[in-house]
Amino acid sequence: MSIVESQKFKPITTKTFRNLPEVAAHLNEDEQFAIDVVSHVLPFRTNNYVVSELIEWENYKKDPIFALTFPQAEMLMPQDYEEMADAVTSGDKNRIQQTATGIRNKLNPHPAGQMAHNVPFYKGEFIHGMQHKYRETVLFFPSQGQTCHAYCTYCFRWAQFIGDNQLKFASQQAGLLAEYIASKPDVTDILFTGGDPMIMRTSNIATYIRGILDIPHLRNIRIGTKVLAYWPHRFLTDSDSKELIDLFKEVIKAGKHLTFMAHFTHPQELKTQGVADAIHLLRDLGAEIRTQSPVMTHINDDADAWAAMWRQQVHMGMIPYYMFVARDTGAQHYFGIPLVRAADIFRNAYKQVSGLARTVRGPSMSCDPGKVRVSGVVTINGEKVIALEALQGRNPDWVSRPFYAQYDEKATWMSDLKPAFSKEKFFYEDELAQMYEDDLKKAAH
Repeated sequence: MSIVESQKFKPITTKTFRNLPEVAAHLNEDEQFAIDVVSHVLPFRTNNYVVSELIEWENYKKDPIFALTFPQAEMLMPQDYEEMADAVTSGDKNRIQQTATGIRNKLNPHPAGQMAHNVPFYKGEFIHGMQHKYRETVLFFPSQGQTCHAYCTYCFRWAQFIGDNQLKFASQQAGLLAEYIASKPDVTDILFTGGDPMIMRTSNIATYIRGILDIPHLRNIRIGTKVLAYWPHRFLTDSDSKELIDLFKEVIKAGKHLTFMAHFTHPQELKTQGVADAIHLLRDLGAEIRTQSPVMTHINDDADAWAAMWRQQVHMGMIPYYMFVARDTGAQHYFGIPLVRAADIFRNAYKQVSGLARTVRGPSMSCDPGKVRVSGVVTINGEKVIALEALQGRNPDWVSRPFYAQYDEKATWMSDLKPAFSKEKFFYEDELAQMYEDDLKKAAH
């Protein structure tokens, strides 16, 4: 039983953040205006739990959770910020919208082929609201789950939250989901993602999950979520929490492995009684919790913080899973970290923890060919190069293949890298190009 008192969820947005006593007490008018300006381009939403229990307001300028949830002026390029500030000051709604759209169009809203190359083709048409990039795993975006209890300022799926249906992928087709998975015997895993599936009412979650429980080759049900960090009351005291827990019991009773892909960004998110109670409850059910997060400047670009977070996660019964690299979208110029530095942060954190935490993999880029790990910098035949490894691939044969890129201390993404040893292409490029050409042919028909 939880010892945490029930709370009513209260979202905080661009329209309401100035009403917070904490904001009024600590942020000057220029800082408040900057939040207003940036949030007209990149989505802003937090809640009462994050504000009252996670942010250390006395030190908000250096607080990682404040940077994680409240937009910063530097998240926009200087020229874009000034243009957006002028539009907001004008009060002209059409100008504000047009300016925001122009800036967003520069920010690569769907990286790594999410819209163009990951959407499955079934019975002569593309199934939108679903992605099938890797053979064993289908990603599903339930339409009711395409928001979150709070938005991460660096979210690579920020395009889901800005109200533009052309930039959003979501599905209400529970029946089609089950039919598609049943037709693919190689699919062993489904990942419900978003947004955050845990924002949905239990009745909606049940509609999707119950439809797939009888598929024999589907073994693992994953739920990608930030809810443990941002609103643990979802499992504890929300009005339908009991029904939610009963649903998860049903999943496990059906013989499916239930895993929460929990998004924790900083050890500060693990400090509350609420998160401890929620983790304990899920583990008692027999569910597994694996943890992941990108490494980000201004938030967690510190090896000691990562080591502390992994140690605490293991202590609480979770499994460290991934350290990701900031995707090439949104405010990457603000949050991104050079790949060689990300690898150094990972190694310096990894060497501090015991083997129980060394389940974690990274730093990993979820890029066009798949998940590519930056293993570090090595010297081969007198040439300093960046060692890479495919942890996952559009073609399973690419997995676990080491390869090398020219040393580049400024590169922040796979597209910045060039093959080492005078090679013209990385090993997967020709095959990937053919895959993309095949996708275009399908779309044309």
